[in-house]
Amino acid sequence: MACFDYDVIKEGEERVLRINCDDCTFVPSLEDNDIVMSKTFDALLESGVITRLIYHQKRDYEYDLNQVKLLSSLINTYKDLIERNVLSFKEIYTDTEDERIFPERFAELRRVFNKYKADPIGAYLELHNQIRHQNLKIEATLNPKVSLYLKKYVEKLNLIQTTLNSNPFFRLVTPYFKEYREGERDIYARIFRPTIRPDFMFTKLMAAYPPEGKVLDSYELGETEITIFDIPSDVKTLYHVVPPEFKLDEAKYALLDEARRVLSEHKPTRREFTDPERVREIFYNVGRDLLKDLSQQQGLTLNKTELDELTEILVRYTIGFGLIEVLLQDQKIQDISVNSPMGNVTIFLVHAEYGDCYTNIVPTIAEGESWATKLRLISGRPLDEANPVLDTELLLPGVRTRVAAVTAPLNPSGVAFSFRRHRDKPWTLALFVKIGMLNATAAGLISFLIDGARTILVAGTRSSGKTSLLGSILVEIMRRYRIITVEDTLELPSEALRKNGFNIQNLKVASILSKSETEVDATQGIRTTLRLGDSALIVGEVRSKEAIALYEAMRVGAAANVVAGTIHGDSPYGVFDRVVNDIGVPKTSFKATDIIITVNPILSPGGLHKIRRVLRITEVRKTWQEDPLAENGFVDLMKYNPETDQLELTADLLNGDSQVLKDIAAKIKDFSGSWDAVWDNIQLRAKIKQRMVDVSIQENDSEMLEADFVILANDRFHEIMEDVKEDKGHLDNDLIFESWDLWLGREAKKRKLDRFNK
Repeated sequence: MACFDYDVIKEGEERVLRINCDDCTFVPSLEDNDIVMSKTFDALLESGVITRLIYHQKRDYEYDLNQVKLLSSLINTYKDLIERNVLSFKEIYTDTEDERIFPERFAELRRVFNKYKADPIGAYLELHNQIRHQNLKIEATLNPKVSLYLKKYVEKLNLIQTTLNSNPFFRLVTPYFKEYREGERDIYARIFRPTIRPDFMFTKLMAAYPPEGKVLDSYELGETEITIFDIPSDVKTLYHVVPPEFKLDEAKYALLDEARRVLSEHKPTRREFTDPERVREIFYNVGRDLLKDLSQQQGLTLNKTELDELTEILVRYTIGFGLIEVLLQDQKIQDISVNSPMGNVTIFLVHAEYGDCYTNIVPTIAEGESWATKLRLISGRPLDEANPVLDTELLLPGVRTRVAAVTAPLNPSGVAFSFRRHRDKPWTLALFVKIGMLNATAAGLISFLIDGARTILVAGTRSSGKTSLLGSILVEIMRRYRIITVEDTLELPSEALRKNGFNIQNLKVASILSKSETEVDATQGIRTTLRLGDSALIVGEVRSKEAIALYEAMRVGAAANVVAGTIHGDSPYGVFDRVVNDIGVPKTSFKATDIIITVNPILSPGGLHKIRRVLRITEVRKTWQEDPLAENGFVDLMKYNPETDQLELTADLLNGDSQVLKDIAAKIKDFSGSWDAVWDNIQLRAKIKQRMVDVSIQENDSEMLEADFVILANDRFHEIMEDVKEDKGHLDNDLIFESWDLWLGREAKKRKLDRFNK
């Protein structure tokens, strides 16, 4: 096909005008090039009503329905004026002796109409100038006959201008007329912004920056550029991505397209996807060799860096999840939503600093189906009309994410996805202290409760940080104890802890929403843990009838091991109501709960931002009979104060009125009968957590708050406590802290030296 040849393609209810620009010597940009606009104008005049416009030149430049409507309005106005014979001057010039005026006026108007196709704003402003110019001529002429003719001509020009004024395009651009400069097209860039999709990928991307946007932040993730924009009159924020695959030259695009075509002939099997890291490694090696061979065949020289970059991109768009992987590399992203109908809606996300954002990424139907197929293979779970929900986990390089997918008939407009990003490293209590989710005193109290082998439920709403806090509880359990986790979707940092020497076994059970024939249900999974020996039990999320089995485990194991889990609920009573009234756990069994930690997002006054906070640490008393709320069964040990943005000690805790802490103390000789000894130990732990945060900031070493180092610090704390007890015969908290702090100082210097040597 020659440059600017086109086809009109029917896609369901849509009529797509696809214009070939492969042989064009310039980028096919409607907003940047007057030739492109003029040629498109002619194509639209011939092709009739369309809903999308695509230019193809190694990649697709697509203009959506709203932009096409503006173009169509320009064309409809043009056709209307032509049909009304505005280029005819017969009604003005009837006297043949005055036809000498006709060619000049006709040329003026014809020039405006020709310009209209390529530069409608310029044509409009030229028309405006013509009206002003002709009015000046009327005032200056002394010939009544010529004056009459010119007045009729101005009437015609006014008629054209009135028609243009009613056009939605001109109503939209009128505020920008003062910015117009002949030959410049900045105003068009405000209106027309294509999505771009290279041949080798499905995703469309609106690459242009919004001209009206105010930059809030910008940073880079490797070769990917991230810019955060505040858009006037929009409460949402734009998260604008420019990944490396959108900055390649045409030769590399062609190379990737050919490589993808070759690799796509291989269809991975379920067996391959059981080890995603392995299959990714295989595809990487094969893809790299393939790109190397193809580049040599095409006479394209690639250095090692270029070859590695192209291989990463190729793997992302064959075995991987495309731009979803790029987004998930941003540690500030918490959630990603891909809504249906795909192809029409941008991806949305939740940013740790800027809250809810929309992106410049538009995934297509083909991409959605590809993701769904891969998730079926990875999870071994169905996603179809009989099973319209799939809940699973996804492991990508350096990222763990939980994925929920829904399809018809539950979602009548197709397939949609939700990705919940987890940190590539486990959260720790020290990290939570640093970001303000809780304070050091709360961290010290939680540490004491964990060493005291209590039963703990972390309650909160969705996206409140329940699972992250539960993961930090795992980090606090001493490595000498065995841990068993039970999850339907693997979100807890079991693998990271295993690499740190933890004795941990994770069990994966059937999802409440979807289940393969080979999966064990959650109730059976929890009961199985009781047969696997003496272990701490961690349940990813308590959702349904498995709570009954969990409370069996609590009643059996609470005296010796930590039992913990997460549950949806916004208060201790909300947890009780859900567990007892909704799920059916007996009230007497609920008393096996020792502690409920409530976490929830706190909204900013305008409602645009959220911060995560621990709101309450509550113990569950055992003396109530029917209603723990009415019978003082819930006692807050710490409670959030919104005025100070802090968890504050309650009078009950300060006065030592905590049955749970007394029960822990009763089993430890050094604490038995001495509230002061208990409280001093909690404060010691708090002091240590705060010291870790302070030294981390002082040394500019954020890794000191990560799980690898926190685990070492916890181990050393317990060892020093034992050593001091053995040497002194009692726990000397000042000596314990002094010894531990000396160890921390030595480690900080060693780490600083290691960083310097690197």
